[in-house]
Amino acid sequence: MTLAQTTLEILLWGCFAAVVYAYAGYPALVYFMSRLIARRRPVPNLRDEDLPTVSLLLAAYNEEDVIDGRIRNALAANYPTDRLEIVIATDGCTDETSAIVRRYADRGVRLLEYSKRRGKAAVLNESVPQLRGQVIMLSDANTYTDPDAVRHLVRWFRDSVVGSVCGRLVLSDPASGKNVDSLYWKYETFIKRQESRLGALLGANGGIYAIRKDLYVPLPPAAILDDLLIPLLAKLRTNCDIVFEPEAVAREETAAGVGAEFQRRTRIGAGGFGSLRPLAGLLDPRRGWVFFTFLSHKVLRWCCPFCLVGLLLASVILALGGQSLYQGILAAQLAFYATALAAAYIPGRRMPVKILRLTTMFTGMNGALLIGFGRWVWGTQTGTWRRTARTAERQLGSSTLGSGPIIAGRRPDSREVSGAIAGMPPVLISEA
Repeated sequence: MTLAQTTLEILLWGCFAAVVYAYAGYPALVYFMSRLIARRRPVPNLRDEDLPTVSLLLAAYNEEDVIDGRIRNALAANYPTDRLEIVIATDGCTDETSAIVRRYADRGVRLLEYSKRRGKAAVLNESVPQLRGQVIMLSDANTYTDPDAVRHLVRWFRDSVVGSVCGRLVLSDPASGKNVDSLYWKYETFIKRQESRLGALLGANGGIYAIRKDLYVPLPPAAILDDLLIPLLAKLRTNCDIVFEPEAVAREETAAGVGAEFQRRTRIGAGGFGSLRPLAGLLDPRRGWVFFTFLSHKVLRWCCPFCLVGLLLASVILALGGQSLYQGILAAQLAFYATALAAAYIPGRRMPVKILRLTTMFTGMNGALLIGFGRWVWGTQTGTWRRTARTAERQLGSSTLGSGPIIAGRRPDSREVSGAIAGMPPVLISEA
């Protein structure tokens, strides 16, 4: 056996082991460890008079199609109005977003309007010092929270060790509005639960999370993944706990098409690589479980596209040597990628089809990460963002005229909007 062949075999099996561990070995390991050594944290119970003041902050860029409904949803929160501040910060909007927000000034909704578009990180950094709440709750303009979500998030702050709380994001189909939490999303939520039990949760869901205001660390100007950086920068500075709260629910539509989702994942990939420098301190083994989860769940996952490329190239070269084992490994990879391509076009929602589509998701996600890495290296991914179009917005657009959804042929009040998003019957959303 030559040195070159040995090197290729080490590369092949090393890449294969890294991918299997990142996607299967780590979830299994973190599950068993959370069962063996995790501490049981009692759920705090807060009386109304003990509730902290909360500032709900939404950074928005050209969200005229959804901002009205989102504000009504926020106003419907089951939280004392004198302790909940709703703030919309607009990032150089060129549509009617700011004008729509101003309509709610008499209901206490604050508008922080920035004329120059600079990106979400700059908007958050400039807006947070202007907030009045002890706790900052961050969400998105296209995300709708359940009425009790704020209460479920903030009750954890009674524990002085808790610095940030992550809620549970439920995905819905843009055409039917039904809950279509994919197998992959359930898988990621499962991992968050286990990491939270170990006291090593990494970041949050961008649609719903909260942090103590005095723990907020300004983001790097070009930061993209605020939901990853904000909780973890606070943890780096104070070693505070990050908690997952599954009863704090937010609901969001999936992207309208494969192309839009791929672009979103590419941006997330660039943001992930860009976060390595500010979060490098988490790779200190003295941080215990946080070091373990960050290395396994984030860093190694971001390396998987390169492992897949290395695995394929090593297989091709070794297969050319005539060994049947490596020819079989190469054939298996080609069959996997062919299945991923075909599954993208298979109609239906039955479980066998969903399982096949996992190959599409896996391949697309790693492809997006690879492109995201290129954008990060070449500096072509900026901190500004383009909103992802949702199918339901386009269907309702002609009826809403930028003023939120129409329910049963009329404008809804705030509680009806909240109920519709939460899937509470008998509200019906009219078709355009």
